[in-house]
Amino acid sequence: MSPHQIKSRLEQSFPNSQIEVTDLTGTEDHYEVYVKSAAFQGLSRMDQHKKVMAAFQAELKTGEVHALSIRTQMA
Repeated sequence: MSPHQIKSRLEQSFPNSQIEVTDLTGTEDHYEVYVKSAAFQGLSRMDQHKKVMAAFQAELKTGEVHALSIRTQMA
């Protein structure tokens, strides 16, 4: 997946959120994502990360996205 595809998927999953995507290696399979969203209200950091991971469940299983570093924040 390209950085644009990653960001688009996150924007669909977390509308009206601040989202940043960084390709860590230039190989389009190791990413760092930052999501600041009201959708995280009342959730633990672990549950916030699980919500982000769920958006890429298929790609993580197939290895299309090999590594996903996640930073989240409540808006």
